[in-house]
Amino acid sequence: MNLPPNTDLMRAAFAKAQSILLTGPKGPDGDSIGACLALARGMSRLTDATVDVAGVANYRYDWMPGADTLLSDEDVGKDYDLVVVLDGDRTRLTPGVDKAFKAAKVRGIIDHHGSTAATGYDVVTLDGNATSTCEMVAAMLAHWGVPMDPIIATCIYTGVIFDTGGFRHSNTTPATHRLAAVLLEHGVDSSFINAKVLAERTQAGLRMLGDVLANAEFVADGAAVLGQLSLASAEAFGISSGDFEGVISTLLNTTGVELACVVTERKSGQSKLSFRSRTTVNVARLAKSLDPGGGGHIRASGVTLKEPFAAVVARLPEVLAAAIRSPDIPGDEVGASH
Repeated sequence: MNLPPNTDLMRAAFAKAQSILLTGPKGPDGDSIGACLALARGMSRLTDATVDVAGVANYRYDWMPGADTLLSDEDVGKDYDLVVVLDGDRTRLTPGVDKAFKAAKVRGIIDHHGSTAATGYDVVTLDGNATSTCEMVAAMLAHWGVPMDPIIATCIYTGVIFDTGGFRHSNTTPATHRLAAVLLEHGVDSSFINAKVLAERTQAGLRMLGDVLANAEFVADGAAVLGQLSLASAEAFGISSGDFEGVISTLLNTTGVELACVVTERKSGQSKLSFRSRTTVNVARLAKSLDPGGGGHIRASGVTLKEPFAAVVARLPEVLAAAIRSPDIPGDEVGASH
């Protein structure tokens, strides 16, 4: 593993703080939760400071060591010496965390999304070449002399398999497998974690998945596929947080499909789009072409549009077809992560 930039500067920031808040973005996934919990565990070995972790763990992650200590948005205070955002950026924080971030004496970020900008932080650790933020945290903790243990290993492994899709995505590298081997040597239950994070879903989630797949729309001679979930459908199925994870990967893993998109209706009247591609379409640029706040990874990104759900669904087939025709859509990879 390569050592992330400014690792020593980040360690100095932790050393000076007496109260620390670690947080992922809204709707944290396996990488953000894993990175936060692993780093919190590591900091407990290095400092006497109070270390809080903000976030909500859905059923895919509520078994993780330390998940029961996560602070809800309402329980986050505003008096922290240091607030560090992991696997996301400051534009996608929950309201309570956003207040704490803005009030903190020092603000930091640890992230592997190539779209994340360094502005707005005092200490910046960004590595767009890292497979996951958990991989970055593992390298940082090792550099700081924190010994690996089963708890840290479990948290790190959760993020690694989430962001690599169980080592199936193109971001999987030899270093990824070497790290996984080390984690397994420390007692990680890979079968259990893979099932919980990547496969398991509720009965409501299973029915919702069936509905999205049954109504999927194929465009560009089957090279692109569009799935959708309205607010009314989500409420009718009674899905839980976490049920929608993995739906887009199922769509992408269809013979002949290069580009997949899922659009979900939000209570705010906005529409959330998630994109995944196999080998040619740069979906980070695609997301940004729809709104300046969009972006993420080259093969996995997203954007939220302030447009009615029906209008977005109606125009997306042509957007996807255009992306297939001209996969290298102009624009820099900046904006929100997926």
